[in-house]
Amino acid sequence: MDIVHIRTFLAVAEAGSFLGASEIVHVTQSTVSVRIRTLEDRLGAYLFERGKNGAMLTPSGVQFLRHASAMVRMWDQARMDVGISTGHESVLRVGGQVSLWDGYLIPWLGWMRRNAPDVALRAEMGHALALTQQLVDGSLDFAVMYRPQYRPGFAAEKIFEEEVILVTTEPDKKDVFDESYVLSYWGPEFQADHALSFPEMTSPALSMDLGTRGIEYLFLNGGSCYIPRRVVDKHLQAERLWQVPGTPVFRYPAYVMFSESIEEDLVSSVMTGLKVCVVTSSTSSRQSSER
Repeated sequence: MDIVHIRTFLAVAEAGSFLGASEIVHVTQSTVSVRIRTLEDRLGAYLFERGKNGAMLTPSGVQFLRHASAMVRMWDQARMDVGISTGHESVLRVGGQVSLWDGYLIPWLGWMRRNAPDVALRAEMGHALALTQQLVDGSLDFAVMYRPQYRPGFAAEKIFEEEVILVTTEPDKKDVFDESYVLSYWGPEFQADHALSFPEMTSPALSMDLGTRGIEYLFLNGGSCYIPRRVVDKHLQAERLWQVPGTPVFRYPAYVMFSESIEEDLVSSVMTGLKVCVVTSSTSSRQSSER
C-alpha cells in the first residue's frame, strides 16, 4: 500500500474535502480522487461519503483513520532509522509528559549523549494516553509518565515521586485563589485531585496546558499556580516564588514504560541514566536549600 495514498487519505480527513486536501498535498483535486479511489479498492471499503458539503468519513473510514496515522508515523520513523548517521549503532525513541522534560529528561538526554554516544536519540513530548498508544504502535521505545496504563508485553518501573505544590509570587496575599490564580494541567489525576481538594472553586480566569512554561507567566504577571517542586525549588530558595502554606501537596509517582522485547543492555543504560538524573536533581535541590 503506497504511503502517498495514506497521506492523501489523512489530508482529506483533515480538510473535509478533496479540494482542501489537494492544497495540503500539493496535487490536483482529480489526483486526490484517484488516490482515494485506489485506496478504497485495495481496502475493499468506502472511506468517504462524497457530497455537496465535502467528504465525510464513513464508519470504515473512521476505523482506518487510526491505522493510517500509525502507519505514517512508523514510516516516518523507519526513514529516520534507516538514515542513522555514521557512528551510531541504533536509534532510541523516547517520549515524556510535558512537565517531566524540564529539569529531568533534558539532563537525561545529556547523560545519554555522554555515556551512550553510539545511540542516536529521538525525543518528543505528549500526554500519557498518547505516549502509551505510541509505545503500543511501536513509534516509541521508552516513555516517561505519571501512572502509566499497563499493557501486555510492556514493563513499567517507578523512577521517582513527583510533588506538585502551590506557589505564589505574593507571599503576603491573603487570597491566592482570586482572579490571579492559574489552573495548570498536570494530567487527569491532578485534575481529579484538584477538584476534590477545592470543590467550591469556580473555573479560574486562566487555565493552561503549557507544562512548566507557566512559571514564565507568573514572573511576568504575578499570581499563584500548582507546579512540580523540583522545577520551582531554585526559585523558592531565591525567594522569587513562595510555597503557599496549608495547601494540599499532590504526589504522583513517575514511571518509565517500555517494551519487554527491547535489548537488556539498552534498557540497563536508559535506567542507569534516569536514576543518575534523579539523584543529581535531588542533590542540587538539597544543596540549594542549604545555602
